[in-house]
Amino acid sequence: MTLKHLLVAGTMLAGLALAAPALTAPAFADDVTKGPHGETATPGESIQLSPEQIEKVKAGKFTAGLAWHTTSNWSNAVDQGAKDEFAKLGIEVVATTDAGFDAAKQKNDIETILAKKPSVIISLPVDPETAPEVYKPALDAGAKLVFIDNTPKGFEYGKDYVTISTADLVQMGAKAGEALGTALGGKGTVGYIYHDADFYVTNQRDQSFKKTIETKFPDMKIVAEQGLADPTRAEEIAQAFVTKNPGLDAIYVTWAEPAEFVLAALRNAGNTHTKIVTLDLSEPLALDMVKGGNVVAISADEAYSIGTTAANAAALGLIGEKVPPFLAAGAIAITKDNVKEGWNASLHRDPPASLGVN
Repeated sequence: MTLKHLLVAGTMLAGLALAAPALTAPAFADDVTKGPHGETATPGESIQLSPEQIEKVKAGKFTAGLAWHTTSNWSNAVDQGAKDEFAKLGIEVVATTDAGFDAAKQKNDIETILAKKPSVIISLPVDPETAPEVYKPALDAGAKLVFIDNTPKGFEYGKDYVTISTADLVQMGAKAGEALGTALGGKGTVGYIYHDADFYVTNQRDQSFKKTIETKFPDMKIVAEQGLADPTRAEEIAQAFVTKNPGLDAIYVTWAEPAEFVLAALRNAGNTHTKIVTLDLSEPLALDMVKGGNVVAISADEAYSIGTTAANAAALGLIGEKVPPFLAAGAIAITKDNVKEGWNASLHRDPPASLGVN
């Protein structure tokens, strides 16, 4: 997922019929991704409909509305995944909206969608604090709700919404750690720039990366740590890291936007030695990576699969089936050797032409 979108959405104000095994990260089996309310993740790919259920859904002549927080490569991939899966299930998408990160507009968007009388709405809330008043009219109208990443404050699973669909956060962090370990040959010094905020998405990704380095790569040492809330501070943090630790082999950056500032700091210093690993797709970072620059890996979620999972869960909810409360799509580590495949796995589209890998 693109963290810029989640951070804005999350901080504008500051038993189961298809039960599956808990999702585990490849790095360590005892840690699992948790949802915003402490829910244990279930693999999104486990949410599949039987032929009989598919026929029941098709017979229902259901319709759907998609109410997005904004438009981006990431949200477009989620949107396309949902639409493609709905098409297979015979569910007509009657409306798609973009709130532009405006909670008031999202409220109007939901009202616009409700005029089409959808059976279900898939949405990523712009502001969880004020979202209850945004989505209450949908509940009053009898529409089912499936959320991406987060839920309105106070909404109850199974009563007010079907499920949450998002990424496997632990796996994203673990894959970043494994990719960096591979790039450094399992040896070296690492700077660790984490997100200094109480935010379930970034916290789990960051902690998973750190634990992967500490448990899987004993000859790699995290020698500098610093939290950040403002992405623009990443440049000065990186400068301080390399000043205090000459020869620093790598820097982990909590997501792509601050990683771009770290890359600028290294370039300005003429530093071609220190490598970068981060999370979430970025064209500038990917371009540096394919050219053999400082960036060695980017860990990304499978955004398209987040959409297909949400659509399948919505369909099951429409025919009265209960699904797990928190569903997580997989993650992929993208390096210069698999940019095309990784981009397609994440966004279901080819990478930008500027990367020269198509």
